[in-house]
Amino acid sequence: MEMAVEALHKVKFVTLGCKLNFSESATIGQQLQERGIATIAKRDENADICVVNTCSVTALADRKCRQQIRALLRRYPEALMVVTGCYAQLQGASIAEIPGVDIVLGNEQKGEVVDYIERWLNDRQKSIAVTPHKDIRRFSPSCECGDRTRYFLKVQDGCDYYCSYCTIPLARGRSRSGTIASLVAQAQDVASRGGKEIVITGVNIGDFGKNTGEHFLDLLKALDQVEGIERYRISSIEPDLLDDEVIDWCSSSRAFMPHFHIPLQSGSDEVLQLMRRHYTRDLFARKVERIHQVMPHAFIGVDVMVGTRGETPECFDNSLQFIASLGVQHLHVFPYSERPGTMALRIPYIVPKAVRDERVARMMELSERQQREFIERHLGTERPVLFEQPPAGSKVMHGFTDNYIRVTVPYREELVNKVSTVMLESSIVSTTHNS
Repeated sequence: MEMAVEALHKVKFVTLGCKLNFSESATIGQQLQERGIATIAKRDENADICVVNTCSVTALADRKCRQQIRALLRRYPEALMVVTGCYAQLQGASIAEIPGVDIVLGNEQKGEVVDYIERWLNDRQKSIAVTPHKDIRRFSPSCECGDRTRYFLKVQDGCDYYCSYCTIPLARGRSRSGTIASLVAQAQDVASRGGKEIVITGVNIGDFGKNTGEHFLDLLKALDQVEGIERYRISSIEPDLLDDEVIDWCSSSRAFMPHFHIPLQSGSDEVLQLMRRHYTRDLFARKVERIHQVMPHAFIGVDVMVGTRGETPECFDNSLQFIASLGVQHLHVFPYSERPGTMALRIPYIVPKAVRDERVARMMELSERQQREFIERHLGTERPVLFEQPPAGSKVMHGFTDNYIRVTVPYREELVNKVSTVMLESSIVSTTHNS
């Protein structure tokens, strides 16, 4: 398509939410550069194009999306404004009514963002395209690192689990995946570009292969054979889909790290039933125990939702005690948020906001204590660390051990994107994980 302008534009991305969104935003940015349309705007540069890749997992996420859109419109009033992602999928019409928004695309159209931008640059016509969630079928590949060192490989999209509190199936559509062959090819491309670590991501990655007839473990085995990739990490995987065979295989694999992130949501079986989760807390405990048996040094992160409808004080105390007994290393804690159209709204017992906040604080205190204990057990030991490219002008650099302990050392250019063995000391490790 013939471009209406000659000079490259500058594009600014704002990505909210999950690692999957980050991967997709990075892919869009790469496509804009490859087509000669735009380069990524630096912090102090003006933006000609703004792309907001939205999240809608909570009411707070919705509010942040609206705030970011309006903030960008104020800062770059002449820029092309593109909004895509889950909030755009669920609230596309209301977003389109915001003055200054030019393109609104649902998740089915996210893979076509660059086409829509190119078309707008030629005809300046506003576009709104949101496919109903039941008709979302496309799997748009994505594997990029953006300005990071680690790559994020999207292997699956959508979700067939209709948990009572969640709108993700309405935003992302049915579960679907790429093929093993296509995903291995993307990993090989990462290796050819010098990438050393890939994070496997998706909405419900344990459900991989439902539309292709392939299996998650076979994907892992195929990726493990890609030469040049030294590390893989499995992003969030549902406990009922984390087979013991997968855990055992990872423990002896060439490149899969001793690091798991498993959503629990609640340690109360009563609440898990209200949530319409697909497991009991006993099943979850068995998965954690299995990881500890075959990978004693593994880092295990857990998603926990507090204050959901039906979570009585007794249920919360039960959950807190159970989680404390697991011996996991990090809790991603968030308060329950009312989502329109979800079955949870039918549950009569409502937890007041002040109580939800207090429960978040108690869970966070537990998380911080467990992280500190995990790190203290590893002080004085040597672990391999992949160091990442720091921001320009930084005097320090960061990296993660194989089991996800964050390390900070003085900047040395020769360490960037290299796996180096490091003696862990209290002065260089951190309990903060911003992955």
